Parts: sequence; C-alpha cells; structure tokens
Amino acid sequence: METLFIEKMSQQDIDEVQTVDSSSSYHSPWSKKVWLEESRNPLSHCFVAKKRGQEDSDKPIGFICFRILGEESELLNMGVHPKERLKGIGKKLMNFYIHYCQEKGVKSFFLEVSVKNLPAFHLYQTFQYQIIGTRKKFYSGEVDALLMRRSD
Repeated sequence: METLFIEKMSQQDIDEVQTVDSSSSYHSPWSKKVWLEESRNPLSHCFVAKKRGQEDSDKPIGFICFRILGEESELLNMGVHPKERLKGIGKKLMNFYIHYCQEKGVKSFFLEVSVKNLPAFHLYQTFQYQIIGTRKKFYSGEVDALLMRRSD
C-alpha cells in the first residue's frame, strides 16, 4: 500500500526535482544552480512529496518551495510529476504549505501563476487565493503572470 509523505528537500533530491520541474510546459524550469541556491537560502523552505511502499520511494514525485518573511509567505515553485497528476498531490502539497506557514505566524500568502496554467490557477482558487494584479510578459518575455493573494 502506497502512502504519500512530505519531507524537507535534500541535496540528493535536487536532480529529480529539477526533472519534475522541467516537465511543466507552463514556465521556464529552474536550473540546478537556482535549486541549490534556493535550498541554501535561510528564508526558503523546500519540501518534496514521496510515496512510501513504492519501488522508487526515494524519488520525489512532487515538490513545493516557498519563502517566509515575517507574516508573509511567497510560493516560489511547485510541481507534480506528470504520471502523478490529478491524484490530489498538488492539494496535499498546498495544504501542507498553508498549515506549515500558519504555524509560523503567516497571515498573507502570495504567488504568481502563468495565465496559461489553468490547472494551477484553479487549484489556488480552491485555497481562497484571489487575483490582485498582472505582470505583463513575465514568463520568457511572452506570457503574463497573475499575482494572487490569500489572507488569513
């Protein structure tokens, strides 16, 4: 029986996380250098989702990376392996993220999402995120980003 668990991202997870990140067609994936820098940033919190009871249980099937600064948090990057999508893993990562931040005293949550990434946009709406602005041609100088906020 498979069980999903979420743990802090380790250096050994970065190659697989980068592969999952590269599987998204909605944004430019982070380079290994960016992942390493973010994992070392004291304001950043990066976690991976793995399945216990699975043959490759050491491989991340999803990830979430965010920063906390006082009572605010910004979701920087999140993804789920294409073979694991539509199984509720994104929702579990978001629930983990919000609960983790609330325990740290976060009251406002921010993110940006590509206008083309409708699955992510709808996921964020289910967590009471609202559009507060737009960044024109934010992704690769071509695609607009919606700025979204959730307040507790």
